[in-house]
Amino acid sequence: MGSIEDFRSEAHDWIEANLPSELRVGNRKDLPKELLGAWIQAMASRGWVAPEWPTEYGGGGLDRSHAAALRAELKAFRAPVVGGFGTQMLGPTLLELGTDAQKEEFLPGICKHETKWCQGYSEPGAGSDLASLQTRAVLEGDEYVITGQKIWTTGADRADWIFCLVRTDPEAPKHEGISFILFPMDQPGVEVSPLRLIDGSEDFSQVFFNGARAKASHVIGPVNGGWTVAKRLLQHERTTDGGSEGGITGAQKETYADVVKREVGFDNGVLADPVLRQRLASQEQEAAALSLTMRRAREEARAGQTARDIGSLGKYRWANMVKGEQDLAMLALGAHGLGWEGPGFEDTQLERTRAWLSTRSDSIWGGTNEVQLNVIAKRVLHIPE
Repeated sequence: MGSIEDFRSEAHDWIEANLPSELRVGNRKDLPKELLGAWIQAMASRGWVAPEWPTEYGGGGLDRSHAAALRAELKAFRAPVVGGFGTQMLGPTLLELGTDAQKEEFLPGICKHETKWCQGYSEPGAGSDLASLQTRAVLEGDEYVITGQKIWTTGADRADWIFCLVRTDPEAPKHEGISFILFPMDQPGVEVSPLRLIDGSEDFSQVFFNGARAKASHVIGPVNGGWTVAKRLLQHERTTDGGSEGGITGAQKETYADVVKREVGFDNGVLADPVLRQRLASQEQEAAALSLTMRRAREEARAGQTARDIGSLGKYRWANMVKGEQDLAMLALGAHGLGWEGPGFEDTQLERTRAWLSTRSDSIWGGTNEVQLNVIAKRVLHIPE
């Protein structure tokens, strides 16, 4: 595989040659589709959509150090992250808990970024108390018939498949009668209804199941043992969230630090406003500390050390961090950060307003801050109830 330095130089040169300048703005919704599609194909051809996965499934086969070097180079170029529910959540869970047949069926499509996934967890009556879910799956021959409803399902209107928690034994204790199952979204009996959010976007949906069908062979883990699978997947999700650089950094044309520096200006080489200068320094320290903590969490997860839910610590700190980043940017912008539409505001200012509103939900989705604190108390600090 060669030295880290040689690989990093190779990765830098490859990204320089293959990543168009129009895409060097992070993850944005308005990226040119043709250019983004070509970039995804190029990444997939190297196995870099999932750089640490085995090459037999289309991954890159890199070790941790080489994968970290690749991620650092991609971040330096502000390359859009090629990922999603498949690479960040379902794929790692399948690699650990799926059968050989399930891995062979689903992982190559994830590595090629050909299959879009969504997550069917929350329900109107089962959010923080997820184990109270009521969506039913009844076995008929070699298929399950799914009936029920999910809510706050990200990307459901664009997804090809869903990984879903269903109740397969309504008589069992609530944590023991749940199964984790995969099935296609494009079929009779699946209806998707988008939800408009406070920032004007419609990334979340309600999903209604009325006789949808799933193959029995697509149950991940044992039947009625889905709660263990679900928790493991959430550990991957929370480790990924906590290890990210913050929603603001990749989503805007400017980072929050760029905004603060531009709006506040400099006096003798330092930010002119001492209060915002201190806030900015604190945010940068928080980001660095969180990055190191989540690197440790990922290494523990790879080593199979799953007893400590350190991912919950990452999710909690990450949610607060990105909200703090947006708050800081809004303070620097002043009245220019309060626009919604119309003249008098630049597009980047209107975008910032919506991003600030969007991050208000970061302490809710993926497990509320209160849920994360309970998990940290019980499973990380081992505080008795």
